[in-house]
Amino acid sequence: MNPLTRINPAELAPPTGFSHAVTATGGRLVFLAGQTALDGDGKVVGATLPEQFETALGNLLTALRAAGGAPSSLARITVYATDIADYRAHAPGLGEIWRRLAGREYPAMAVIGATRLWDEQAMVELDGIAVLD
Repeated sequence: MNPLTRINPAELAPPTGFSHAVTATGGRLVFLAGQTALDGDGKVVGATLPEQFETALGNLLTALRAAGGAPSSLARITVYATDIADYRAHAPGLGEIWRRLAGREYPAMAVIGATRLWDEQAMVELDGIAVLD
């Protein structure tokens, strides 16, 4: 049984690519560190936001799987983007990447504009919280 319940009240605008609220019962919490588009050698890869988003999300999911979780275990994700206008412009494609890598069970999510990230070449960073059975 999944310890997460996704809640999307009819009174709020329909969510697109996120859930308005997620409750968690029982289970073990996994706190996922911020992941950018670093390859195995620690170099930022990808010249575009979608390319970097795909790598960063893949890195986050790799850490989650190593902790014993799956994409459906994600309760919360925070996305930090250095260019919100670029993020919004690519939102449909980013949604396709999300669905391909993580499926259609969306966590509670926020997108935050950041002046810059730890690695200057990084355009996006994702961190999260998961709940395991």
